[in-house]
Amino acid sequence: MAIIAIQDLTKRFGPKSASRPAVDGFSLTVEPGEIFGLLGPNGAGKSTLIKMLTTLLPATSGQATIAGCDIGRQPMGVQRRIGYVPQALSVDGTLTGYENLLILAKLYGVPRRQRLDRIGAVLQYVGLESVAHRLVNTYSGGMIRRLEMAQATLHRPPVLFLDEPTVGLDPVARKAMWDLILQLRHDYGTTVFLTTHFMEEADVLCDRIAMLYHGQQVAIGTPAALKATVPHPETTPGASPETTMDDVFIHYTRNALTTETEGGYRDTSTTRRTAKRLG
Repeated sequence: MAIIAIQDLTKRFGPKSASRPAVDGFSLTVEPGEIFGLLGPNGAGKSTLIKMLTTLLPATSGQATIAGCDIGRQPMGVQRRIGYVPQALSVDGTLTGYENLLILAKLYGVPRRQRLDRIGAVLQYVGLESVAHRLVNTYSGGMIRRLEMAQATLHRPPVLFLDEPTVGLDPVARKAMWDLILQLRHDYGTTVFLTTHFMEEADVLCDRIAMLYHGQQVAIGTPAALKATVPHPETTPGASPETTMDDVFIHYTRNALTTETEGGYRDTSTTRRTAKRLG
């Protein structure tokens, strides 16, 4: 049985006659333990879709269930069953790593007698036990992301949503994040739903990928299957003849370099702020 089931999910901003849907009739199922990637240009609707699935934004129409709970009728049930790491900063830099987790433990309703052990275990799991009592504003970008992962998994949710989880990280920190995501799936069977602009990240991590363009799903499949649908790229002397996920992205987004789906000031500002704080 699918752990994420989405049927004709749509989100409009403003009057129907005056706007194109940000997400337009999106349907999808994700199996337990799957790492699923959502790719698309800035402004394609990826973050809007995740915000609907995490109950932060109401859907205009359609429905979705997460771990058996309906996002519209049972938002509290969904929230108890998911973890979410957004692009925006989700930790308090004026507190220590331990204090950030203690606040989340209380909010998630972790029993008082379990909090110390649960926090200690998750800090060790993400490799932050030695800096648990340092202020978060002294952490590196990679450490901040690992703390955010610790927050999102403190209550051991079956589903984890990650919105651009490695944006702004250097290659070493990015690889550490990949390893952590794979380890969560291996150890706990966590289902991961992520967005990314790093094509290598999608290729390495994801069991399946959906391409989103103008709010609509234009392709879905395993990385290998998607590569097989793309005409063989012309190569220059010395270049690899193999199709890459970059080729897949370009093919399915119609070379959307100058279209409005590239995203505007707000998208660019959000991405650059995230990269700056983690860089």
